[in-house]
Amino acid sequence: MVHSAAAAADVLVAGAGPVGLTAAAELRRRGISCRIVDRLPARLPYAKAVGIQPRTLEIWDRMGFVRAALEAAVPMRGQLTYVNGVEQPRLDLVLPPEVPYRFAALPQYETERIIEGFLEGFGTQVERGSELVSFVQDADGVTCRLTTPAGDEEVRTRFLVGCDGAHSVVRKGLGLAFEGGAFPEEYMLADVELDWDLPYGYAVRAMHHDAGGAVDDVLVCIPLPGACRYRVSTGVPPELSTAAPTGADAVVHGLEGGRAPELRHIQAVVDRMSPQPATASALRWSSVFRISHRLVDRYGRGRVFVAGDAAHIHPPTGAQGMNTGIQDAWNLAWKLALAVEGAGAPGLLASYDAERRPVGEEVVGRTVRQAAEGVQADPEDADTLMMRQAQLLVGYRGSPLVQAADPEGGGAGPRAGDRAPDCGGLSGHIAAYPMRLYDLLRGREHVLLLYGPGPEPDGLAELASVVRGHAPGRVEVCAILAEAGPGAAAGRAAPVPVYRDGRGEFARMYEVREPAAFVVRPDGYLGARLCPPTFSGLASHFSTVFGSGS
Repeated sequence: MVHSAAAAADVLVAGAGPVGLTAAAELRRRGISCRIVDRLPARLPYAKAVGIQPRTLEIWDRMGFVRAALEAAVPMRGQLTYVNGVEQPRLDLVLPPEVPYRFAALPQYETERIIEGFLEGFGTQVERGSELVSFVQDADGVTCRLTTPAGDEEVRTRFLVGCDGAHSVVRKGLGLAFEGGAFPEEYMLADVELDWDLPYGYAVRAMHHDAGGAVDDVLVCIPLPGACRYRVSTGVPPELSTAAPTGADAVVHGLEGGRAPELRHIQAVVDRMSPQPATASALRWSSVFRISHRLVDRYGRGRVFVAGDAAHIHPPTGAQGMNTGIQDAWNLAWKLALAVEGAGAPGLLASYDAERRPVGEEVVGRTVRQAAEGVQADPEDADTLMMRQAQLLVGYRGSPLVQAADPEGGGAGPRAGDRAPDCGGLSGHIAAYPMRLYDLLRGREHVLLLYGPGPEPDGLAELASVVRGHAPGRVEVCAILAEAGPGAAAGRAAPVPVYRDGRGEFARMYEVREPAAFVVRPDGYLGARLCPPTFSGLASHFSTVFGSGS
């Protein structure tokens, strides 16, 4: 028997991993009604994806729950590498001082717990044991069929987001191509304790090269929260090996049931490969997994979209997958929120594919290359490579949603489409402590930053008025001045909040010395950079985001 839902939601999210939870949390944070379903009856207690990139922490900062993640995670300080028992140069994960967060490790179930708790604060819970089995979309919405603990259910929603993994029902229902291939190797994962005394916070990668120089044995250990805990990854012994599934529709990727390595299997590899004698104990979880590399031909069609593993799968090199998926969801959610409210420009949702598919393509290509040849396969210098691994170089230059180019060149700072960098040293008239730029952005949507090299920027009130006219209630305006203005001393109130760039960090990071305007999008990227600010430039940019009806 099929029954209809008593109350439909604006958006249905299929899949409650970190990607689906991010999409749902961002929608609810903006007041959009949302349901999120997952076929599993409970969160899996598996340490699958564990690497948390600095860019993801910036996202969680903007959303408002980064503190919970920081307190639950452990630092990832670098990697110790050994080849045939010989220690290689240590890799330290070092980023510029203005980047607010460093690399971290957090088991996937902890990531899910934290985001799910944040989502529940908006009155939305994951509907466990409920699975999307099919859908049909039309011009006005999407009709979804679910199987739930109470029976089959038909749900009418305005948009559907598929975060349902490598075997995505949503991707298959859209008929999207998912081209790529599979690696022949099998691996095993295990969550164990290792009693060695290697430096805290460092991953360990031990490899053995055969006579021809090829890697024929490997042990990778990623630190986890807890004393001496690691997620161990290594090859599968012959007794656990099986043939890979075949068939045109077979996507061979992820954990496989029915074959759980035992502690003895892990200990055998540790005995062979560990850089010092060590005993593996306290096995909490283990599994066998395979790896594929695939990418969809588009990230959505009509009112239905895919994100995360439903859109791209690839080797776990550099901990890029989950973090990329979280950014997919973040990019899509703020655009969906505007579309639901009828405030988005006609091309707003199409920009999701235009912005995120090139990112997925680059990540798939890079991780496949690094899996085959090592990180050294990339020709970039060490600093650039580190920033790229941290996902701080992801950008959307050329997107139809960002300003095409600065009219006068605009200096050498971040351009439209680039990540808006953080900086410190900002001060107000009341707070007695310096603030970060990200403190001003936290919890806000679009923010227009007006920079002035003197005590008062010219035309501040007029520019603020233009913004309010083209996007009423949707853009907040802040002024950042190089010098303290006389307004407060004279008893005059500024038309917008004013902050002083007392240490010149904003001017240095954004490379501005003349009046300028920066539009920071909800996802922390620059939608526009105008040097000098112009009424027409601001109006033109906001029309691409909000259209003419907001």
